[in-house]
Amino acid sequence: MRKVIGIGETVLDIIFKGGQPVSAVPGGSVYNGVISLGRAGVPAAFVSEVGDDRIGRQTVDFLRENGVDATHVGMYRGTKSPVSLAFLNDRNDAEYIFYKDHPHDRLDYVTPEINRDDIVMIGSYYAVNPVIRPQVAAILNAARDNGAIIYYDVNFRAAHADEVMRLTPNILENFEYADIVRGSREDFNVMYGMDSPDKVYNSQVSFYCKKFVYTDGAGNVELRGDGGLSKSYPVAAADTVSTIGAGDNFNAGLVYGLVKYGVTRDMVDGAISERTWDDIMRCALAFSANCCKSIGNSIDTAFGQVMKEGLKGRE
Repeated sequence: MRKVIGIGETVLDIIFKGGQPVSAVPGGSVYNGVISLGRAGVPAAFVSEVGDDRIGRQTVDFLRENGVDATHVGMYRGTKSPVSLAFLNDRNDAEYIFYKDHPHDRLDYVTPEINRDDIVMIGSYYAVNPVIRPQVAAILNAARDNGAIIYYDVNFRAAHADEVMRLTPNILENFEYADIVRGSREDFNVMYGMDSPDKVYNSQVSFYCKKFVYTDGAGNVELRGDGGLSKSYPVAAADTVSTIGAGDNFNAGLVYGLVKYGVTRDMVDGAISERTWDDIMRCALAFSANCCKSIGNSIDTAFGQVMKEGLKGRE
């Protein structure tokens, strides 16, 4: 069966509600997604780094406990793992404070085996960080050369707004590497001062990548694709416990859909049918909705088991 390779940061999320800590769970943008994919029965590996401390060991153990290959996660002596404080407001949206004590990013790793039709997931600041750009680019080149599908979640937050100009070459290069680009209204407001999916797609993305997904919190998901494909998908109203990881799990559900519905490199090089996109988006929205029902950063294990059953017979 094909596999998913995620590349991203790790962090321990300490979650506060009403000013009191209510949970602490390993996280990170791509990390949250690969945990969900592991729970859903999709073979997955993660490429990253952690500190040589209790948090780092917990982060690696959590990958393994959820069926994710952690052999490509580096642990560096004398460093502490990053921590974030996430404060949930009355709408259960989070405001973050990050603490990082790594002396510098390194990303020393052995390149995982990447085969045709595998899926490589990148996203967040980790995907554009100049310090580790050579290593990330090397994996993306291997993925492209070997016929893998590359999924890029922009996930560019206001904390890095003053770096947009400096990081633009890496962002554009990621657009060019990517077969599917996903970004949120918040991302593109920060980067380009734009809040229209068509403006973003036509002026910034389509030259590099034809398959584009635009999310807007509880608003419609917008799809733009080959041959003028343009479609909106409503997000069902639901009570949420926490929106932490909602976008990360949308990514996981979309990638799960690519696997479940047999979207191959050859199909990506052409045009994915509207019906297949409908099936994929249904998975993406379901993963995101499930994540919001709990204080964790990923889908729950019961939902993951149902998704695992859905993959049977498709290996």
